[in-house]
Amino acid sequence: MTTADAATGRTVTTDIPARLDRLPWSRWHWTIVIGLGTVWILDGLEVTVVGNIAGRLSEPGSGLAITSSQVTGVAAALYVAGACSGALFWGRLTDRFGRRKLFMITLAVYLAATALTAVSFQSWWFFLFRFLTGFGIGGEYAAINSAIDELIPAAYRGRVDLIINGSFWLGAVGGSLLSILALNTDFLAADVGWRLTFALGAVLALVILLVRRHVPESPRWLLIHGRDGEAEEVVSGIERQIESKQDGPLPPAHGEITIHQRRTVSFLEIGRTVFADYPKRATLGFALFIGQAFLYNAITFGFGAILTKFFDIPADHTGYYFAVIAVGNFLGPLLLGRLFDTVGRRVMISSTYLLSGLLLFGTAWLFGRGSLSATTLTACWCVVLFFASAGASSAYLTVSEIFPMETRAMSIAFFYALGTAAGGISGPMLFADLTGTGKVGDTVLAFSIGAALMCAAGLVAAFLAVKAERRSLEDIAKPLTAVTKKAGQASPPSPPSPPPSSSPA
Repeated sequence: MTTADAATGRTVTTDIPARLDRLPWSRWHWTIVIGLGTVWILDGLEVTVVGNIAGRLSEPGSGLAITSSQVTGVAAALYVAGACSGALFWGRLTDRFGRRKLFMITLAVYLAATALTAVSFQSWWFFLFRFLTGFGIGGEYAAINSAIDELIPAAYRGRVDLIINGSFWLGAVGGSLLSILALNTDFLAADVGWRLTFALGAVLALVILLVRRHVPESPRWLLIHGRDGEAEEVVSGIERQIESKQDGPLPPAHGEITIHQRRTVSFLEIGRTVFADYPKRATLGFALFIGQAFLYNAITFGFGAILTKFFDIPADHTGYYFAVIAVGNFLGPLLLGRLFDTVGRRVMISSTYLLSGLLLFGTAWLFGRGSLSATTLTACWCVVLFFASAGASSAYLTVSEIFPMETRAMSIAFFYALGTAAGGISGPMLFADLTGTGKVGDTVLAFSIGAALMCAAGLVAAFLAVKAERRSLEDIAKPLTAVTKKAGQASPPSPPSPPPSSSPA
């Protein structure tokens, strides 16, 4: 590494990005996955538990004067509003003050808000801390996806990002099973079970917070913000850890980049970069997030109502069905994730979106004909969501890697907030009316709307998706601070594939 101005560190030529991208998969990378990725499990736990225990909260003796519609309507909307505002608020701070500082703060906000939800005594208290829980989770999306993409080698970035985002559904499985226990008054009193589920979320967050202490700041962020000495120390430490566990030295890194170090980037510059410099990529981000948000709301928002109204499934048994489709959701990113790094982003993103949309159209047709039972409908949903989950996870991957590093967290936050607001606020309002009527035709329409938007997003991806597989982040989108591009920087050689037993699926 060389500096043109050692006193100010204003201009730096470095091979740090190339050194990070050429690393083989190692135990150190697993610490990143565990320390950062597990928060999605908490999000899945939160969302699923609240939806499944809504009926119990509204019953006399729950300890909370609240109706079921307030839980699934007002509280859900406030959680979503909190997530959207939190993403934008924390996303800006993440780009300015660093990934590590913010992913510690946002997890602490989530932990405190979830713990205080558990002791709710009035509806206004429950609503307030549902909003603040979402506020923390929204910030996590921006901080975590930024850190993961900047720390994981280019050859593994796609599959790791997909699996981590897909782990939301592991939390959903846990939430479904926990809700079954919470609803069973033979084990827990009506005013205790639901509180313990929130308390458990806080305990899990505390464990993750302790693990996360060992995750370093992103060397890429340190480099751009004038802390190149710290960046060198972090990368050298990673290299020493990996070399101590393998025979022989690491392969050489190829490629350097020269940057002007800066501490802040204005909102105006971020907006101009995303929308003026990369309009096609911005269109892609809009399409992917809105499509997946509406598909998931079309299926999951009225999930319990559909099972109870059309198939007479008892309310306290819907958790079993949701656990099944949650497993299907997780298996999609787990089994398809590797293909996003090998077959490629454009083919996989467009195909997962289109397949899930077309399959949901088929499910709607079968449902409209009366050809499905609760079991076969759940099976259809599993197949649809197997592909949809991989596609939805790739939306987060896409917006986190196709814009310059200085705007990364804010870009994730913006597209997440937009898609979540569209699908998580307007979606429930639309689908609640459709699935709540008890009319087959209205539910078919709800499915069809989600399917159509998913297919439309798949077509956009077929034309606009960026071929980002196995490429460095600096090659996909040149940093705003970059001065020159050295020969050989464009695409560092792919690191050797690790043994199957040690690599992410």
